Amino acid sequence: MKTKHMTRTRKDLTSLSDVSKTELESWFELALKLKKEQKAGKTHHLLAGKNLAMIFQKSSTRTRVSFEIAMRQLGGAGLYLSGNELQLGRGETIADTAKVLSRYVDGIMARVYGHKDILALADNATVPVINGLSDYSHPCQAVADYLTILEHKGRLQGLSLAYVGDGNNVAHSLLFGGAKLGVSVAVICPKGYEPQAEVVKLAEEDARKTGARILVSDDVAAVKNADVIYTDVWASMGQEKEHEERVRVFKPFQVNSRLMGMTGKEDTLFMHCLPAHRGEEVTDEVVDSRNSVVFDEAENRLHAQKAILVSLMA
Repeated sequence: MKTKHMTRTRKDLTSLSDVSKTELESWFELALKLKKEQKAGKTHHLLAGKNLAMIFQKSSTRTRVSFEIAMRQLGGAGLYLSGNELQLGRGETIADTAKVLSRYVDGIMARVYGHKDILALADNATVPVINGLSDYSHPCQAVADYLTILEHKGRLQGLSLAYVGDGNNVAHSLLFGGAKLGVSVAVICPKGYEPQAEVVKLAEEDARKTGARILVSDDVAAVKNADVIYTDVWASMGQEKEHEERVRVFKPFQVNSRLMGMTGKEDTLFMHCLPAHRGEEVTDEVVDSRNSVVFDEAENRLHAQKAILVSLMA
């Protein structure tokens, strides 16, 4: 799946492969500033009068709440639009939807099944388009993830992250982000569930510039020396029919205390984009441990997205 080629001066966020290291670092800086000031009771009106259309083909807790509250805290407004209400791509075309919404709002965030829908929105909208999740990429999640690691470790360059599980959209975005930020990323998954070869190739190209290492392996021993262990659900939304088979295939890749101990480090962080299927991809003991930062990570969706929204819409 090729990412959208930027042909206009305005920016979209369809994938982290299109974002520079400088942009990512500027988002972290702004997110941390806005987070600190929000907790101190300082309000902002950086997006006063701005409106964000929020398209949801897939249901969501964190994405909807974090974007809606982000817009409200920045002085703007978010408008929730369910896929059923829009009939996106089934009634009115995606191109026409993008053109119409562009006449009403200042930005479009979409959480979709197929990445092609994000690209079609971006190709036809005249306002910034933000990928809230697609089958190819989950860029806002990865920005929040690396922001969380930065907060807890004090740096990113030279760290190592081991993603254990399905080579899915989250794995793709962690690969893109880590390679640009100098974080070595190992994706550890069963054979046949690897991240897309194009994603790995693009990540390797960026990694050569930052000194990061990219690894795809089916051996859980590859978590050794990891500063971060990350996992995600084994069957994503839309893969319910595969759930039983995936549980069987992925069982040896469960993140439990034994696997966490294989890093050889007592301060290895545990991360998960949530919601977690406790007892499947991760045990309660790990999710609730002192090494777990999953709720800091969830909170940082709000702060990271505020920085992204300001960058693209202000």
